[in-house]
Amino acid sequence: MAQQNSTETSLADQLAEKTAQFAARAPEERKAAFQKGIDMVRATGIEKSAKQVGDKAVDGTAEDWQGNTVQLSELWNKGPVVLMWYRGGWCPYCNLQLRAMQQNLDQIENAGARLVVMTPELPAKAQQTAEASGIDIVALHDANNELAKKYGIVFDLPEPIAPMYRDSGRLKTYNGNDDLQLPLSATYVVDQSGKITYAFLDADYKKRAEPSEVIAAVKAAAK
Repeated sequence: MAQQNSTETSLADQLAEKTAQFAARAPEERKAAFQKGIDMVRATGIEKSAKQVGDKAVDGTAEDWQGNTVQLSELWNKGPVVLMWYRGGWCPYCNLQLRAMQQNLDQIENAGARLVVMTPELPAKAQQTAEASGIDIVALHDANNELAKKYGIVFDLPEPIAPMYRDSGRLKTYNGNDDLQLPLSATYVVDQSGKITYAFLDADYKKRAEPSEVIAAVKAAAK
């Protein structure tokens, strides 16, 4: 697996470039709708009401692509866990994040942690997302966002953008339900005692945890 080096572009820079590309081609009303949606999600206070550093991580189960059940506490009992949610393979920002985490996976694991990726996508869709992004990270299926809800990171799609998702049928196709809900693209580090030691929470879906910050948090949690 490839490792990130100093000559590679940071995830933040890649996300900024993707944002600039969207801004250059999207109609003004579409850009305004998405920005208003971000502002409305932030106004709910979700960034502060979600699970925070110092909180006990919520245990639960999720399924891998083969239908095997994974218990989160069984993972963090063995060592620190990076718990990361992505929205879906339809999201270009998610795909950038997944590729960046793949590039840094060796460093995360060498620091003593395991990367656990969660998504509301159906297992078959998550596998397609991984294949399309050229990664071998197996994302666990958080069915109906049940675990994400327990972490407090799920929000209803705001009215300015909800019709776009409703009319496209995108979420039903990927997630297998009619819920117009998404999780924040949250990243947590959970130590071996089950305590959250790092939390990245941002209502702006274009912002993601920088792998270098996650690696530093993992090293601190593993001490």
